[in-house]
Amino acid sequence: MPEPRYDVLGIGNAIVDVIARADDDFLVRHAMRKGTMSLIVEDQAEHIYETMGPAVEISGGSAANTIAGVASFGARAAFIGKVKEDTLGRVFIHDIRAAGVAFDTPPAQEGPSTARSYILVTPDGERTMNTYLGAAQNLGVADIHVEAISAAAITYLEGYLWDPQNAKDAFLEAAAIAHDAKRRVALTLSDAFCVDRWRGEFLELIRSGTIDVLFANEAELHSLYQTSDFATALAILRQDAELAVVTRSENGCVVVTRRKTEAVPAFPVGRVVDTTGAGDLFAAGFLFGLARRQDHVTAARLGALAAAEVLQHLGARPETSLKALAQENGLPVLITPNPRGPGHGQAQGRLRRELRNASRRRRDDERRRHAAGFLCRGSRRRSSPGRGHHIPQSRCETAARRTAGRIGAGRLAAALPARA
Repeated sequence: MPEPRYDVLGIGNAIVDVIARADDDFLVRHAMRKGTMSLIVEDQAEHIYETMGPAVEISGGSAANTIAGVASFGARAAFIGKVKEDTLGRVFIHDIRAAGVAFDTPPAQEGPSTARSYILVTPDGERTMNTYLGAAQNLGVADIHVEAISAAAITYLEGYLWDPQNAKDAFLEAAAIAHDAKRRVALTLSDAFCVDRWRGEFLELIRSGTIDVLFANEAELHSLYQTSDFATALAILRQDAELAVVTRSENGCVVVTRRKTEAVPAFPVGRVVDTTGAGDLFAAGFLFGLARRQDHVTAARLGALAAAEVLQHLGARPETSLKALAQENGLPVLITPNPRGPGHGQAQGRLRRELRNASRRRRDDERRRHAAGFLCRGSRRRSSPGRGHHIPQSRCETAARRTAGRIGAGRLAAALPARA
């Protein structure tokens, strides 16, 4: 399998977030369910925008936020999502490329406008999202880049893609391409109400092995297994999923495999400003660690660090380098895998060992020759005791040079002395 070109490639809704502060009364007046995401039509979007307070516009989208976080760790990241050729579409394209993410999906020239999510943040930091999918819901199989997905160590998909049928088809196509290339596929369940809508199909994705890595929060896990008991839901998840991570807000997370369950604490946060993107950035850190072959606990700690960073400011993308933050906190940030191909480092290690062994064998041969009274140095010759003939250097080298047949003459050449 060739070395990946990307550590993580995300596929999801390309959305611009419009974020404003609001009180609980505003949510009640507009019949919004606090802490959830609701899909709205364009007329509703315009009404919410007219009635909400001062807002800031920041490129968002669940998977896009995750991929921006992956890039902030210094990883190689790519994203596939659909925007329209309009003002917000150009904002999204600029922002994701500026974050260091490869983005090549051509914008739509006609049809609905670029997607936007109106996010109301209450004083407790909780976010309530009202999302107009617009052009994002027109993502389809034609937008799936076979070569890019085949070249990504992990393809990451968001549960929100399961709502429009053409995006669902693109989701399944991407998963099949990734598995054909022997790569991993990860899914975030996205939202408890999204799970309510598609519970049976999500369970089938997990149990069939279409998904290799699952992300969920506690509410999504309870919805998935229709139980209020966390331990019961976790036990079923352990049977169903190859690898899953359940985030638990200030209680950290639980990493679940079929062999064991490991709890990892959250990073301390001085003050929660905005919970938008906390789950997205947790997934960024975990996926980064997984792609760079870290153990699950270390990957979860990277996720917890990224989530803590985004909780402390408005918006769903990091405002500081996650790579630098990880280094400051003693967490590993691996270098990009060797571009000379998989196994190159191991092959070089074997060659060094072979050369050391060849050198050791030469020294052993030389000690045996000394014991017999022979000495060969450069062009000098010495008679053996009691004998009247000379031993040429070429015969002294014979034993060492025979090893060339075992490890290759070219590899041994640097270890052998030059002939006089």
